[in-house]
Amino acid sequence: MSTVDTNRPNRPNRPDVLVIGGGIGGLSAALALTRTGLRVRVYERAAEFGEVGAGLQIAPNCTRILDDCGLLDEATSLGVRPEHMVMKDAVDAGELTRLDLTDLQHRYGFPYMVIHRSDLHGIFLRACGRAGVDLVTSSHCVAYENTGGGARVRFADGRTDEAEVVIAADGLHSVARTLLVHDDPVNSAYVAYRAAIPFDHVRGNGVHEKDVVVYVGPRCHFVQYPLRGGRMVNQVAVFESPKALAGAADWGTPDELDRAFDGMCAQIQKGLPLMWRDRWWRMFDRDPITNWVTGRIALLGDAAHPPLQYMAQGAVMAIEDGWVLAEHVGAQRAARSERTSGVDWEAALAAYEAVRPEHCRRVVTTARAWGELWHHDGIKRLRRNTLLRSRDPYDYTFTDWIYGPTALTPEQEPELYPTIPLGTENG
Repeated sequence: MSTVDTNRPNRPNRPDVLVIGGGIGGLSAALALTRTGLRVRVYERAAEFGEVGAGLQIAPNCTRILDDCGLLDEATSLGVRPEHMVMKDAVDAGELTRLDLTDLQHRYGFPYMVIHRSDLHGIFLRACGRAGVDLVTSSHCVAYENTGGGARVRFADGRTDEAEVVIAADGLHSVARTLLVHDDPVNSAYVAYRAAIPFDHVRGNGVHEKDVVVYVGPRCHFVQYPLRGGRMVNQVAVFESPKALAGAADWGTPDELDRAFDGMCAQIQKGLPLMWRDRWWRMFDRDPITNWVTGRIALLGDAAHPPLQYMAQGAVMAIEDGWVLAEHVGAQRAARSERTSGVDWEAALAAYEAVRPEHCRRVVTTARAWGELWHHDGIKRLRRNTLLRSRDPYDYTFTDWIYGPTALTPEQEPELYPTIPLGTENG
């Protein structure tokens, strides 16, 4: 539920920037841009600001930005800093590999954290309220257009608004994206079920109280980690839907959930009955695009790069987008005049588009590859398990490219990790 007044804009002046979408990406971008001295107005489609879901993992590349925004202490008070990330085989529960998250914090300078999605959203909402961001609800944006001096949006009720720049943080089904490309979301045929429940409900089930644990199995995986100071546990069950593969409209139903985990280990079997069964999330992404900007309209977050969830970087990438754009705005801003903000928007947007699409392309495509790795069966599962068990727990080859400082220029983007094949198809 919203904790700030969103009935009307609280600034009488025309905003410099409109942000369409009041999720984590939209609010974090609004805060970052406001901190550069800009006037920002956020429009949210729903009647109040809020997030639906359960837990989020936020890696050092995100907690670094939270610290820069002065929000890390609040996030720490609401979240959990787990001790390890542990990967196990879903069939026999045997450990495959782990990350020491205390050592990881020493390496990257900032912690790995897990937090309830609504808590992180609330942190940004309250920060935007304190910063003077105009927060407007019940506003369904249906059209975007460039104007001579900026960009304009139109809402379903006929209202319009305009500013020097419009940031489209309008999600997977972005209206603004159609200005740049005519594509459709890519259906992975995988489904996610979630639950956030009191930890007392899982005591005795073999649940780690201080770790993020992911069980990887044939065409399925299961995740558990603590939330809200360890008082709750987050569970995520993901599986490939046979109905989706067959082209059925009604796919991902609870009966498929139970069948997908037949034969998996006891820890998973104990967790399955606790999943929310009245809602589920079908997993889509989009093919990467290199152009995110048209005139004074720019995509951000899932509007630009919706990923599959395997790298836990969806919300993180959106937060990075807004922070990077704000850094370039600050570098390209002169004194405000009576008519303009003083930002060289062409330069700032060009710098944003020069670095973020390539980084996010890597994340989207790597998430697809990791999903395949997690869900192997047969001989490939055995090869994967052997490979993971041979990994040095303090080898950061696979995280250095993503958990380090967020690149502001293409030259700062680190090399991607090397591909390690599991063997030939016939081997």
